[in-house]
Amino acid sequence: MEMKELFGFKLLPGVASAHGAALDNINEYVHWLMLLLFFGWGVYLTIVLWKFRAGRNKKADYRGATGPYASYVELGVILVEFFLLIGLGIPFWIDWSTKAAKSEGLEGLVSVRVVAQQYQWNFHYPGPDGVYGATDPKNYTDNAAGIDRADPRGKDDIVVSHMMVVPVGKPVTATITSRDVIHSFGVPHMRVKQDATPGYEIPINWTPTVEGEFEIACSQLCGGGHAFMRGVIKVVSDSEYKAWLQSQLPVPAQPAG
Repeated sequence: MEMKELFGFKLLPGVASAHGAALDNINEYVHWLMLLLFFGWGVYLTIVLWKFRAGRNKKADYRGATGPYASYVELGVILVEFFLLIGLGIPFWIDWSTKAAKSEGLEGLVSVRVVAQQYQWNFHYPGPDGVYGATDPKNYTDNAAGIDRADPRGKDDIVVSHMMVVPVGKPVTATITSRDVIHSFGVPHMRVKQDATPGYEIPINWTPTVEGEFEIACSQLCGGGHAFMRGVIKVVSDSEYKAWLQSQLPVPAQPAG
């Protein structure tokens, strides 16, 4: 997938989610402001060093610079920052962070539990009944997601490692947690990042818009094997996704004898 341009240079991974373009726009506005401030302060510092050099000012001027221009610039910067934060950033975050609640019961919604561990990503799907079975850390020795297989709701649950499969164009709600230390679920192409914290299950939402395979990287230093903690999100057609789910269903235990 082609890189996306920022300031005319290909600096960002291509966007593969519905919200990614809006997030990139906010990011670009912030960087334009930072660039303007960088050059503005550079020019101001150069002028000050020249105007108030020791050769020209034998005696220190304790009044400093006067005039309204500094106040105008400060007010302008404050207004732009308020616009970026209150006008763009907070509304975007509220909308994005509440999509999980808004998507409950939505047709085509894909729900996945993401269970991180040193140094592996595990993915827990609720199975055909659409309901997760009970989970408990004591069951980690039996399966990577800690599912209680004695719970009838968990008998059809699916657990896979390393690769999350989702359908293109369908909303995804991933609930992020960890088995051991703090990790971070980062998918640059999807513009998704969320810490995986032991004892917490934190939802994050996006809608994939491009088919293909996209790297999952742990974005939080989590131990000696941190650099090798990689996974893949595979985005496929809806029919391929349904066929894949069917192929992953647990095989029912056969009665003895």
